[in-house]
Amino acid sequence: MNALTGKKIILGVTGSISAYKSLILLRLLTKAGAEVKVIMTNSAMDFVGPLSFSTLSGQKVLNSLSNEQEWQNHVHLGLWADLLLVAPISAQSMAKFTLGLVDNLLTAVFLSAKCPVMIAPAMDLDMWKHPSTQNNLEILKQRGVKVVPVAEGILASGLSGPGRLAEPEEIMELVLAFFDQKAKLKHKKILITAGPTYESIDPVRFIGNFSSGKMGIRLAEVAASMGAEVTLVLGPANQKPDPSFQIEVIHVVSAEQMLSSVSSKINHFDYFILAAAVADYKPENPSLEKIKKTEDSITLKLVKNPDIAAFIGEKKQPNQRLIGFALETQNIVNNAQTKLDKKNMDMIVINSPKDEGAGFGFDTNKIQILKKSGELISFELKSKEKVAIDILEEMIKL
Repeated sequence: MNALTGKKIILGVTGSISAYKSLILLRLLTKAGAEVKVIMTNSAMDFVGPLSFSTLSGQKVLNSLSNEQEWQNHVHLGLWADLLLVAPISAQSMAKFTLGLVDNLLTAVFLSAKCPVMIAPAMDLDMWKHPSTQNNLEILKQRGVKVVPVAEGILASGLSGPGRLAEPEEIMELVLAFFDQKAKLKHKKILITAGPTYESIDPVRFIGNFSSGKMGIRLAEVAASMGAEVTLVLGPANQKPDPSFQIEVIHVVSAEQMLSSVSSKINHFDYFILAAAVADYKPENPSLEKIKKTEDSITLKLVKNPDIAAFIGEKKQPNQRLIGFALETQNIVNNAQTKLDKKNMDMIVINSPKDEGAGFGFDTNKIQILKKSGELISFELKSKEKVAIDILEEMIKL
């Protein structure tokens, strides 16, 4: 079986002198077994005719947004594909993607796409280096668009430098790596906890924390993109996973509810990733009625909540792996090591709110990973999506 057998790819081609390379790329994709539908912009047709693409793909080249059935088509295409690959993408098309502008079929499909998107830029040196272009690139990267690095060399203007379209063989390697990544957790079942827990004081007040759930949700999304069957036990967070990912979400409020959801499924999973910020304590006797403000002070007696990590650590089977989190402010590694040993974890992710851009509420995180073997790995500040990739890659190595 070829490497891309069964894969559905939309190849977008925009206006660039390098559009001829897309024919080579199309040939590589189809030879590897992919089913490819080509969308060309009008400006792309100024450089290469659609007949060649149609011949190599075995399908009619798509272009127009104005035909009667085209509205249905772009929605269907956005749902059909496993990957939207735009190579080359011009500075203009990249700007349209960034701003969400729709004036052709390709930009409409981009906004409708439920699949990952990969772009391979091509433009002249000054356009590539312009702050607007670089800003657009960063925005698209933050939104999860995968960017193929440009090559350096002689450009159409005669200038020399970065801006050339990557060679088709290099783009093909990245496409193969992308689909290989998608298969890394295929047939694996992962339970992830995320968000805070709220422990009732009375019907309107609670003990909680500032966890947004972002880290756990990114883990669930990336794990799903790697082919895993994901169950997300989510505390009362405002964040929700992207509905385009097939993730089972179980909503809970308290630590006891979270434990109940986890314990009922404990034998069903290969991995447990405990990213939730579970309240350590809860009021012993929450009031059934709202507590009135009658005194200058109030005393609450708190009792320990159930320890979900310790429960899984005690019950897990030899073929199951437990990954925990440690948010520490002092003696960071030593405290994490104690937690890992005490709760029979296989790996623990360490971070500190003292690190700028890390901790609750941020879209970024800075972590260390400590494994049962004693291996300690440190990472730079990254987006939580990229942090999720790092965590899952190290988890797979277990």
